[in-house]
Amino acid sequence: MLPPAEYFWPELQVQTSRSSGPGGQNVNKVESRVELRWQVSSSHLVSDEQKQVLLQKLASQLTTEGYLLVTAQEDRSQLRNKEIALQKFHDLLKRALHKPKARKATKPSKGAVRKRLETKKKHSEKKANRRLDL
Repeated sequence: MLPPAEYFWPELQVQTSRSSGPGGQNVNKVESRVELRWQVSSSHLVSDEQKQVLLQKLASQLTTEGYLLVTAQEDRSQLRNKEIALQKFHDLLKRALHKPKARKATKPSKGAVRKRLETKKKHSEKKANRRLDL
C-alpha cells in the first residue's frame, strides 16, 4: 500500500524556475514552475519489492542518477503548482504499483451454447430455403 502524498515531502527535492506560457509580466518575474525530484532507490517510504517494480516500470522516466522528475507549470501560483506536481507524482506511483486483477477464464453456460446453435441452425435453414426458391 502506498502512503499518502504528503508523506513524501521529506524525500522530495523541490526546484522552482520561471514558467513558460500565459501569465503576462508575471511569467517574467515569478518562479512559478515547480520540479519535484525523488530518488527511488533511497526512499524509506516504499518497500524493496515496490522499489524494484517502480525502477522497472518507470525506467524510461528516470534520470541516469535514478531520480524521478515531475514538473508542473499549469497555474500562475507556485503553491498551486506544488500541489499539482505532488498529485501528479502520487498518481504516477499509484499507476506504476497497481496490480491488475487476474482474469478468470469462464465457459459459456449450456443454455447459451444451445441458444447459439439453434440460432445458427435457423439462419442456415433460412439461407438454404432461399437457394431452393430460385
